[in-house]
Amino acid sequence: MNPVSWFEIPVNDMDRAKDFYEKSFDIKIDINEMGPALMGWFPSNPEAPGAAGTLLKGDTYVPSHDGTLVYLGVEDIEATLNKIGNNGGKTLQPKMSIGEYGFIGVFEDCEGNRVALHSLK
Repeated sequence: MNPVSWFEIPVNDMDRAKDFYEKSFDIKIDINEMGPALMGWFPSNPEAPGAAGTLLKGDTYVPSHDGTLVYLGVEDIEATLNKIGNNGGKTLQPKMSIGEYGFIGVFEDCEGNRVALHSLK
């Protein structure tokens, strides 16, 4: 079993971040209030492999380049980095081979977070 089950990406502006991630990854993010926090839920299936996660706006959540790096799985890193650039993000590390483990790329999202991509091709 994968020990990683959850991730949260801090945001300052939920509407801007929701728009950025929906357009960059061709997904739908659902927004819910959870106590004092506002959460934007990435699509997930509890029966399938992979971690669930959210965009999170709250007083103690600050977008950053520092700390843990979350990798989002995609089919095509170069195409995704192009979409990210077109939607207000920027490439920090272009597509790079990591040998038998596939490829990675790193970007800065519209909120100033450093986030990574992973693909097997």
